[in-house]
Amino acid sequence: MDVLPQFLVNGLVIGSFYALSALGLTLILGLMRVVNFAHGELYMLGGVMGWWVTNALGLDFLTGLALVALVMGVFGWLVDRVLIERIRSQGEEPGILLTIGLSIFLANTALLVFGTAPLKVEGPVSSGPVFFGPIVVTKIRLFAVAVCAVLILAAYLLIQKTRLGRAMRATFQDPMAAQLAGIKTANIYACTFALGTIIASMAGMLLGSIYSAQVSIGGLVSMKAFVVVILGGMGSFAGAVVGGLLLGIAESLWGGYVATGWVDIIGFAIVILTLVFRPYGLFSRRAERA
Repeated sequence: MDVLPQFLVNGLVIGSFYALSALGLTLILGLMRVVNFAHGELYMLGGVMGWWVTNALGLDFLTGLALVALVMGVFGWLVDRVLIERIRSQGEEPGILLTIGLSIFLANTALLVFGTAPLKVEGPVSSGPVFFGPIVVTKIRLFAVAVCAVLILAAYLLIQKTRLGRAMRATFQDPMAAQLAGIKTANIYACTFALGTIIASMAGMLLGSIYSAQVSIGGLVSMKAFVVVILGGMGSFAGAVVGGLLLGIAESLWGGYVATGWVDIIGFAIVILTLVFRPYGLFSRRAERA
């Protein structure tokens, strides 16, 4: 039996989570120009909080997901207003150091609170198989991918069709002109970081329902999110989605046909090839003008 269709579907499943996670990063990195090395830890917090609200508090999955999004959104808003706003005008280096420090703080705090054991988030559906001819997908994976698709669509509509989204785009294109137009840019930056935090945390909880949430996962998640943003193009919504799916498919094919233990090397190879042949990413407007 040809296993290629199964590998492709597996890649699309994991790629949808890469896309959702990278979407949160591309808002912060590509639009705010903040190199957020704490992105993986925000994803991790979503996973471990998802475990806590579904197991310790006994909430159902969707209610827990909404609660995690609310708490993490407030947290992201506070991080921007209390920390990032103070160094926003000082260039990229202070922001890099700040987010590295934040990532270390969050990772070690989570380690003290939750320990090192994998934490399984209770999903809303069973893990039983669903057959599409020769392709097998579990019910929980189908559910999680569907939620990912809804969240990606919701983020697109928010950015493109709402008043907040228009203010965000105006602020990122020309902050001074946006201020002259009456837009409170400080609030827009805080809302953007909060939105990126919400997206990352929800991706963490969703993937925790398929595999498990782990305190140590933050560094790997950040690396893959950066790979996707570099591949798709900084600040590109479509680039984050397509880049995430491409990375997922590449990893699945490599793991299926070459070596499972060396899957993560694909991300580094993609970064090198992208920087050589398409340095601004697949969907970067700057690359199109070049």
